[in-house]
Amino acid sequence: MTSEALWQPSAETIANARMTDFLQQVNTEKGVALANYHDLYQWSVDNDESFWSMVWDYFDVIGEKGKTVVADKEKMPGAKWFPDARLNFAENLLRHKDDHIALIFRGENGARQQLTYAELNHEVAAFAAGLRQRGIEAGDRVAAMMPNCIETIIGMLATTSIGAIWSSCSPDFGVQGVLDRFGQIEPKILITVDGYFYNGKNLNIKNKTADIIKQIPSIEATVVVNFSEQKDCLQGDKVFAWNDFGDAEQTHIDFVPRNFNDPLYIMFSSGTTGVPKCIVHGTGGTLLQHLKEHGLHTDLDRDDNLFYFTTCGWMMWNWLVSGLAVGATLTLFDGSPFAPKPEFLWDVADQEGITVFGTSAKYLAALEKADVKPKQSHKLDKLRSILTTGSVLPPESFDYVYRDIKKDLCLSSISGGTDIVSCFALGCSILPVYRGELQCRGLGLAVNVYDDNGQPVRGEKGELVCESSFPCMPVGFWGDDNNERYHNAYFTRFENTWAHGDFAELTEHEGVIIYGRSDAVLNPGGVRIGTAEIYRQVEKVDEVLESIAIGQQYQDDERVVLFVKLRDSIQLNDELRQTIAKTIRANATPRHVPAVILQVDDIPRTISGKIVELAVRNVVHGEPVKNTDALANPETLDYFRDREELR
Repeated sequence: MTSEALWQPSAETIANARMTDFLQQVNTEKGVALANYHDLYQWSVDNDESFWSMVWDYFDVIGEKGKTVVADKEKMPGAKWFPDARLNFAENLLRHKDDHIALIFRGENGARQQLTYAELNHEVAAFAAGLRQRGIEAGDRVAAMMPNCIETIIGMLATTSIGAIWSSCSPDFGVQGVLDRFGQIEPKILITVDGYFYNGKNLNIKNKTADIIKQIPSIEATVVVNFSEQKDCLQGDKVFAWNDFGDAEQTHIDFVPRNFNDPLYIMFSSGTTGVPKCIVHGTGGTLLQHLKEHGLHTDLDRDDNLFYFTTCGWMMWNWLVSGLAVGATLTLFDGSPFAPKPEFLWDVADQEGITVFGTSAKYLAALEKADVKPKQSHKLDKLRSILTTGSVLPPESFDYVYRDIKKDLCLSSISGGTDIVSCFALGCSILPVYRGELQCRGLGLAVNVYDDNGQPVRGEKGELVCESSFPCMPVGFWGDDNNERYHNAYFTRFENTWAHGDFAELTEHEGVIIYGRSDAVLNPGGVRIGTAEIYRQVEKVDEVLESIAIGQQYQDDERVVLFVKLRDSIQLNDELRQTIAKTIRANATPRHVPAVILQVDDIPRTISGKIVELAVRNVVHGEPVKNTDALANPETLDYFRDREELR
C-alpha cells in the first residue's frame, strides 16, 4: 500500500473532535500525557477497566454502574463486565424528548416520513403498552420480519424498554430462512408488513407470513404494518393492524432496569454452513460499544444526520439505530439502492443533509461500474464521512470515492461482524486515510494479528484476534447451555484468545488491511492468498461486474478457480481470460493467477449481500451445501455444479 495519505483531517477537525476531547479528559483525570490516537489506543488496551468505566461516564449512561468493572477478566469466554450494573437500553436511546428530528424514512417508491424525538417517545410508549397488555415481559422474545422503516425502530425500542429481547430479519427472507432463525428462539410476538418494495415491484408477503405463523407455535400475536398498502392482507383472530395494537393514550414509558449482561438482541450467523447460530448480545455491552463507536470513532453528535444502507437482517441496522443514543438524526432507506435510478441515494443525501453516509463495498463498486459520479451531479456539502463494510473495500474504491464522490471527507472502511454487533477495526476522524487501509483498531479492544503458531506479526498476513475480553462479547448462543458452540466458534484456534476468522495485516500506520475470511483463504502450493487480493485486481477489468474465487483440490494440491460475472452481452473468450490473468499477475503475483477462469450468469450471496465462497467450493467438490435457505439466490449454485472444465 502507498504511504501517502489520501485525506488528512484539518487542525480544526482535530481540535473539535470528541475523540480529542476524550483524550484530553484521560490526560487530566489519569495524569498521563497521551499525544495522539495511537497513544490513546494503547492506554485503552493497557487500562481497559479504566477506559470502559470512563466511556460510561463520558456519555453519561443512564443507570447504575456498580463498583466492579469486570469479574473474571482473564476468562474468554466467561468474563463478566459491570456485573453489578443496572440499566435499560431503550431509555438511553430515548433520553432526548424534544422537537429535534429523530428519524427520517425514505422509500424507493418516493415515500417520506419523519418523527421528532418527542413523537418517537410517544409512539414507543403506545406500542410498549400494547406489548404489556398481551403479557410480554422481561426475557420474552419479540421477532420482526420488517423493512428498514420507522415502525421497526419503534418496535425494537418498545420491546427493549420492558426488558424483552429483540430479533429481526428482512421481509425478503424465505419461509425456511425465517423458521431456521425465529423457530429456534420461540418469539411470542411477530411484527411484519403487508408487503414491501424492491426494484420497482410491490411484493405481497401475506402467504409467507401465514406459513411462518403456522409453523412457529410460540407466536401469540402478529402485528402487521400497512407498509405497501396491499389490499390482500393477512387476517385472523391473533392478527392485529399496527394502529390497533398499541395504546395511543399512553404517554409514559416505564423502563425496566436490566443487568448489564442480560440479553438485548438475538442475531444470527449467515447460516451457510448449517442452521444459523443464535448469537445473544448483552444490554450494556452493546450500548457502551456503540456509544464509543458513534460518539468517538465516528464523531457523531446532535448536529449529525447518520445514514446506513442496510436491511433489518444485517447487524448494521442494530448499529445504525444506536445513533439515537447520541441524539443524532437517523435517515432510513428501504428498497433497491439503484431504484428508481443509480443516483437515488445521493439525491437523498443532498435532500436530507446527510453528514455520515454508510454503505457496502459492493455498492460503491457497482456505482463505479455504472459510471456514477456524484461529485459532478450533487452538492453533498453536508457530507463529511463515508463508512463502508460488508466486504473488503479495495484500494481502487478508495480512489473512486475521492475522485468521483467528494475529495474532502473521511472514508472509513470498518470491519467486525454480527459476532460482536460492532467493529474490531474502524474509522477515526482525527487520523489520516491511507489507500486500502482501515484507519485503526477500536479503542479498548486488544486486536492483534497472529501467525499459524499464535505469534503476533506486523506487516504480515495472519489471523485477526482479540487478546483479552471486552464488554460487547456475546452473552452466549441461544440454546447453547454449556457454551460449547460458543467456545468452538471463537476460542479453539488460540487458547483464551478470540479468533475472529478474518485474514488480516497490521500496517506501519497502525491501520488494518483485511484480505477476506480466513476460512476462504486460498492455498495453492502452500502459499496463503486472501480472496480479496484477487477480487481487487479482477474488478479493474471493465468487462467484469463481479467475481468469486475458490480453491479446488487438484492433483494432490490446490488450484485457484475464478468465476466471473460479465457485463450484458459479453462472452468470456481466451483474449479476455488473458487480460484478467495479466492484470492479476502484474498487480499481485503469479501465485494469484487462477488456473481456471470460467463465466457464470450470477454469483450466490447471502440475504445480507455477502458472496459465499464456501458454498461454491462445496458445489465444485460435489459436497452438499447445508443450508441454501440462507442464500438470496440459491438457484445460482447450479452454475457451478458439474462443470466439465473442472473435472
